[in-house]
Amino acid sequence: MADSASSPASDPQPQTRSAVPALQRGRACLRCRKRKMRCDGGKPACQQCQKAKKGSQCEYDDGKGKTRTQILRENVARLEARVRELEGNATERAASSVTLFDPHSLSYSGDSSSPSSTGSPTSIPFTASASPYPFCARHSIPCCSSFSERVSCPSVITNTVHLDTAFTMAVVVFLPHAHQVGLVLQADRLRGSLLMSAEDQRHPVLMNAIYLWACYLSRPQALSQHESLYLSRATDAFNDAHRGLTKVVDVVQGCCLVALYLLTNGRLSEGSFYLSSAASLAVQWGLHRRVSEVIDSAISLDPSFVLPPPMDSVEQGERNLAFWQVYYLDSCWSPVLQRPRTIEDGRNMMSSITAPWPLEMEEYEAGTFPSVTDVPTVQTFLAHQGQVSSYPSGFSVSALRVKAAALVDAATRISSGWDARSPNLTDALIEQTNVVEVTINRFLSNLLPVQQLNAVLAADKHALLVVHSLAHYATIQLHFYLAGGADPVRHDKCLQAARAILFVIRHITDADYDYLDPIVGSCWAAAGCVFVREVTRVEAWSAVTSDCRPHVATLLSAMSKLSARFPLVGMYPCF
Repeated sequence: MADSASSPASDPQPQTRSAVPALQRGRACLRCRKRKMRCDGGKPACQQCQKAKKGSQCEYDDGKGKTRTQILRENVARLEARVRELEGNATERAASSVTLFDPHSLSYSGDSSSPSSTGSPTSIPFTASASPYPFCARHSIPCCSSFSERVSCPSVITNTVHLDTAFTMAVVVFLPHAHQVGLVLQADRLRGSLLMSAEDQRHPVLMNAIYLWACYLSRPQALSQHESLYLSRATDAFNDAHRGLTKVVDVVQGCCLVALYLLTNGRLSEGSFYLSSAASLAVQWGLHRRVSEVIDSAISLDPSFVLPPPMDSVEQGERNLAFWQVYYLDSCWSPVLQRPRTIEDGRNMMSSITAPWPLEMEEYEAGTFPSVTDVPTVQTFLAHQGQVSSYPSGFSVSALRVKAAALVDAATRISSGWDARSPNLTDALIEQTNVVEVTINRFLSNLLPVQQLNAVLAADKHALLVVHSLAHYATIQLHFYLAGGADPVRHDKCLQAARAILFVIRHITDADYDYLDPIVGSCWAAAGCVFVREVTRVEAWSAVTSDCRPHVATLLSAMSKLSARFPLVGMYPCF
């Protein structure tokens, strides 16, 4: 039977090829054309690229337009050339004009642990204001300076160079990674804010946090040497924000970015502080409640903590996304920080989370917003009742990320409630465990399978890889400590989840590592702990070498690749 299945006569491949009409010359994708391979012209990715796990790199050039990569490269080259041209003009003007630069108008308060001390604040073309160029405090004239050497401020410089460079950092460098760090913004509004007056621009906490991540993501390029400057400016702006807090959503979003930057670089205490601050602000200003509740409560609450009604669905969506951004970080990183979640999802109106699940920005732009309901959002989902007709939202990629984080948090809280001195589980704890386990399994069954993720957009693929990992990580969190190495049933469930995480890793290409959420490092470390315990258990009772040793090596290799971007991953003590 095996021979007949593999014989040429029964091989359906020739029939499939003959059924596919030949492509016209020049219609194959660029990757197949370069490798002289037969291409079926499938979009968004052909079969050859999908088989090679290169679906995200499948691009076409049919002569009618340029590829995304070509357009991006040309835009970057054009902006860099324009900056060099204007910097050269500025230098010529400075040689024949009066210097208006005040050396004391900009003070540098970056920490001494900067990866590089090259240059001064005036040698960097970005500032603590929403525009990334320094301003002369005395004359409010933009200072133009190069990356490597200081250029005196000329008396007249057009704003074009400042806006081009700001947009380059915020959009070209950062926004392709925005989903990676949990921030969802509308690019047009972000760029438009750079054209406004200082009072109308986005809050300096958010803008400096974006510039901070732009520098960080550019490693090892020269721009990365200015990380400490933008970190200092973002934290200084956060400290100043409390004197008269405005633009609360911006502050919460920026604080989340600062917290994640610190956490991924191993500065856990500082990161925990800013994460807790962002969570406290989000709850204080009612971002965890639906809009109608916030407005209705203004009568009984201090009106100074109530945001005005949103101007449109986009602003309403940004508030909703800001809350779920901080909730996601709070839920995912609390196990790493070994502390309870800051955001309490209680049973009363003050603390219960009733904000609707997040949508994608395109849906908010189209005027879509979930209908107002009275059900608590996360509690209803954890009781595996999240698909009732009265609560139809929660199926966007952003919502799936949040739901996976909620599962991790629920599993962690249950496992932390077990007392090792009393090995017998209470009936209540067993019931809670079963409910969360059913919810995890139902959640996983509704996800797009890992092997089909190459068919979706790259940003969605990277997010869903993390969602799968978090869901399996929740299973490990739920059973690992309850198993204690003595419960074979729970131990086997941990093993299944760890192998599922390994399956996810095998579907990650080298190009994907630059776009993965750093929290997957925690998922992989947990899977590694399961395999290490299995190796110890098997080899302690027999002379047979456990088949999990290669799994440990695969995890170590993956974590090594991820640690090149996020140093914290290399600090996990599991191995």
